[in-house]
Formats: sequence, C-alpha cells, structure tokens
Amino acid sequence: MIAATPRLSPGETFALTRRVTLLSVSVALALVAMKSAAWMASGSIALLASLADSGLDLLASLITFFAVRYAAAPPDAEHRFGHGKAEAFASLVQAGLVFASAALIGQEAVRHVLYPQPLESGGWAIAAMLASTVLTAGLIYAQTQVLKRTGSVAISGDRAHYMSDLASNVVALLGIAAAAWLGQGRLDAMAAFVVAALLLWGAVGVFREAAAQLMDRELPNEERARIVELVTHDPRLTDVHQLRTRAAGPIIHMQMHVDLDADLSLEAVHEAIVAAEKRLLEAFP
Repeated sequence: MIAATPRLSPGETFALTRRVTLLSVSVALALVAMKSAAWMASGSIALLASLADSGLDLLASLITFFAVRYAAAPPDAEHRFGHGKAEAFASLVQAGLVFASAALIGQEAVRHVLYPQPLESGGWAIAAMLASTVLTAGLIYAQTQVLKRTGSVAISGDRAHYMSDLASNVVALLGIAAAAWLGQGRLDAMAAFVVAALLLWGAVGVFREAAAQLMDRELPNEERARIVELVTHDPRLTDVHQLRTRAAGPIIHMQMHVDLDADLSLEAVHEAIVAAEKRLLEAFP
C-alpha cells in the first residue's frame, strides 16, 4: 500500500513562498538600516563585515523574491519546459556576489589587523548585533515552517544563506564585545576573518546547488526509487526503464519507458497510464 503524503496545491505553495520572500526582504532592509547606523557610530570592522553580509542578504532576498515569481510562470511559446531554472540562475548570481563580498571583507580585515583602530560606541554595535541575531533567527524559523510545507528549492537556498548569516552575526557579536571590553581592535578584525570564511562556505553550497540544477542533475536515488514504486504500484505496469529526471526550481521533469501487460486493450492502457500519472502528480506536484 502506498502511503499518501498531504501536499499543498500549487496556488497555496505560491502564496506561502510569496509571503516568506516578502518577509525576507523586509528583515534584510531592517538589518541593513540598523547595522549601517551602528557601524557609522562605532567604526567596527566586524560590524562592517556583517553589514556587507546583510547588504548581500538584501540583494539575495530581492533576487529570490522575483525569481520565485518568474519561476512559477506557466510554460510559453519560448519556454516550453517552464521558467523553473530562473531560481538556479538567481542562486548562481547570489554565489558570485557572496564570493566577491568575502574577498573584500577579508582584504579589509587584513588592513585592520596590520593597523588596528580603537572601537568607538561599542555598546551601539553590540545592541545592533543582538537585535539582528534575534531578527535573523525569527526569519529562519518562519522559513523552516514554510519549507516543511512546500519543499521549495528557492526558500531552501534562502534559508541556508540566512543560517550562515546567523552564524556570522554571532561571531561578529563576540568579536565586537571582546574588542570593546578588552580594548583589542585586532579581535574585531579577526572576527571579520571568520565572517568572511563563513560567507565563502555558504557561497560554495549555493553554487553547487545551482550548478546541479543548471546541469540537469538527476534526482536523488531515493526519489527515483519512489517514482518507480508509484508507477509499478498498478500490476498492469510491469516495468520501468530509461527513467530520466531533472529539477528546474520548483518544477520536476521526468520521463520514462513503461512496459505493460501485452493482453491489455488500448483503452485499458490509457486508463492505467493516466492513473500512474495521477499518482506521480500527487507525490511530485
């Protein structure tokens, strides 16, 4: 017996992803404004690194905001397979921006290690990082809830980005606090190094996921086995071979050859195939 997993309709999925991407943009805007004010007051290099990260988060959130809407557009005369790969292309752009930001932050951190500067208004910088950590954690929680219900690739990538941002916020907070309380400006710069390393790590993950979709990588073996199980649940469909799959953003493409009982009428064959398609669409909307 095949266990049925409740799935949201495409309209419900789109509504949830649209709301959470709007929330992501709003949080990123608030973080950029807050960190900009605190950085101008304190001059913290770790806060500057975190500000640059939040600026990229804003850009990435905007890219995701528009990408999920474009990817959801139905196929047209110029895009017969739909627009799903817009998400992967957007992720590739995000990865490039994160790489560039990490390099610039690392360069600035080296300069401040060689020529340390005293940290001013450390209390404002610490308050800004505490607030940004709470906001980021709240956004990640909201994205996690939507991800559980929709399985959206775009939200998954955005959530991974903010997970690394949460880690960088904590590191920056520790560096700023140590520099403010111990009077060691180099600690602030060392925290910026860690933030840059976290950004690079996150960028590699985003790049790999985007490249896998753009190169039409097969679905995981578990999902391929699930497809075969769903098709052959009907004993009239005796075998599946030459199964080919790929993901394009929220859309999964699959094609295969199916063997059927040779004694079936054409009408019965049609009925069996349509039923198999319905089972697949329930599991992979």
